[in-house]
Amino acid sequence: MQTFDGIISDRGSKYAVSGGACASADEAKAFLKSLRKTKKFAKATHNTWGLLAGDIPIKNDDGESGAGMVILRMLEREGLRDHIIVVTRWYGGKHLGGDRFRHVQDAVRHYLDNRIA
Repeated sequence: MQTFDGIISDRGSKYAVSGGACASADEAKAFLKSLRKTKKFAKATHNTWGLLAGDIPIKNDDGESGAGMVILRMLEREGLRDHIIVVTRWYGGKHLGGDRFRHVQDAVRHYLDNRIA
């Protein structure tokens, strides 16, 4: 598991991105459980994620409507399969509107550009 913390901050909301090898919905649940063992991530407002398990898209918006699809699209473009990406947001008290999708994209891009393959 790789995590990049504190990569984006906007109007009080803070973002992190994590990822790692993952090949099924069950492995995704285990990955999220492991991530949430860290108290900071357990207290996050949203842990949105996407995974291409082979050719099967699996996602969870975790209350951040539409964010899982953004992650899936980016995974598809990269051709990255059997790898989960989780974008974590700690809500800062102000709605971000459409900017939240840009932040999800930026977080995923940061992960893709900086991960150790």
